[in-house]
Amino acid sequence: MAKTFKNFIAGDWVAPTTGAYFENRNPADRGDLIGRFPDSAPADLDRAVAAAKRGFERWSKVPAPARGDILRRIGDLLVDRKDRLADAMTREMGKVLAETRGDVQEAIDTAYYAASEGRRLFGHVVPSELKRKWAMSYRRPIGVVGLVTPFNFPLAIPTWKMFPALVCGNSVVLKPSEDVPHTATLLVEILLEAGLPAEAIQLVHGRGETVGKALVEHPDVPVISFTGSTTTGAFVGETCGKLHKRVSLEMGGKNAMIVMDDADLDLALDGVLWGAFGTTGQRCTATSRLLLHRRIHDRFLRRLAEAAEDLTLGDGRETRTQVGPLIHEESRAKVEKYVAIAKDQGAEVVVGGKRPTGPRVRHGWFYRPTILAGVRPGHRVAQEEIFGPVLSVIRFGNFDEAVRINNGVKYGLSSSVYTRDVNLGFRALEELDNGITYVNAPTIGAEAHLPFGGIKQTGNGHREVGWEGYHFFSETKVCYVDYSGTLQRAQIDNYE
Repeated sequence: MAKTFKNFIAGDWVAPTTGAYFENRNPADRGDLIGRFPDSAPADLDRAVAAAKRGFERWSKVPAPARGDILRRIGDLLVDRKDRLADAMTREMGKVLAETRGDVQEAIDTAYYAASEGRRLFGHVVPSELKRKWAMSYRRPIGVVGLVTPFNFPLAIPTWKMFPALVCGNSVVLKPSEDVPHTATLLVEILLEAGLPAEAIQLVHGRGETVGKALVEHPDVPVISFTGSTTTGAFVGETCGKLHKRVSLEMGGKNAMIVMDDADLDLALDGVLWGAFGTTGQRCTATSRLLLHRRIHDRFLRRLAEAAEDLTLGDGRETRTQVGPLIHEESRAKVEKYVAIAKDQGAEVVVGGKRPTGPRVRHGWFYRPTILAGVRPGHRVAQEEIFGPVLSVIRFGNFDEAVRINNGVKYGLSSSVYTRDVNLGFRALEELDNGITYVNAPTIGAEAHLPFGGIKQTGNGHREVGWEGYHFFSETKVCYVDYSGTLQRAQIDNYE
């Protein structure tokens, strides 16, 4: 019989007030029931926020270097349990073990980076314009932070948000995707084992439209960090704007990889296969558009089609599997819808375009890696995020045209260019309208010590992780000490 899991609220594992639960199943084998998780209500969220407020009062008074020591212990525990966590994540969301091990490694890197930042929450000391006056700033915690996280990086994304928030002295309420509740539970267990005060972290499972909405709207949660769809992000941003909350939005992408005619085509081939079909295309940074220079278009497309045709689908825990399933039935239906739209608009299905067959994929949400040729920049598959293993191939004539195509979408997360021309490489860094640009690498592969995020409808200007993440989760306070013994008036004309 499958295990029934609980929320973590006010220092204890507790059942939801609703008494209701939802099932969590392996997307590679829907007969494999991982467990039943709380289908919570706003009342559960209210109790979690009240506990987090108490947790903030205690945790915020712990010196930042000591907070960093706990993050270091969390990193050590993640190292010890890397393989177990990776296996649990693959079972829960489908991507292959090499990728879920990488997911854990990102959490490890973020933990150790956060530990060091406990000693580096720098402010500034600057000279005052007045005599015998001291002027400085420092970083201080804000309060209760609400995190709403997606399914595709069950450990990396929650820790990207949570670890900087905690080191800065905030308490956290985590509402993970209902598709990956088990990983979130395992993470919270590690935090508690490492010595994090129990009320500094709250875990509330449930639906986005109930618990997620209640978290975003809660008056005692001044900070929201959200990763998900642009549609939901628009609601989150609007709500937080009305309530004067600090909000970070990380949303969709429509990322292009540009292959010039002088590129190393072997390198580019490896890059696009990984960028387009890694995580079954379920990354906000996935390579979903491939822009090929007209001189190499036909021969590169032939090689790409052959390589994609050979990719092995199956359970991500099996050694030979290269591409896992989609997360659920609705995601596969969405992919099928977009492939049909592409065909109606004149695109050609070169590879894939249908469900696979065979015993290894019979019971999961699998879809064959799909390559669409003859796509025009204005086609819907070249403009809208699909979040699946579908690659749209677009022919171009010169670099300027490629830049226009790359920039001609509503998103602006990641881009890449393959070229041996150093001048074009630097032009790409400058002219491609994205938050991230790679030269001679695919559009995926963030590093934990660098800011991550995009522009336009990908985000609202804030960045995850890196040094900028710590700015988001803390306030700047400016302090003056006047030891002149007289009234000195700043912002008055003192230059008479």
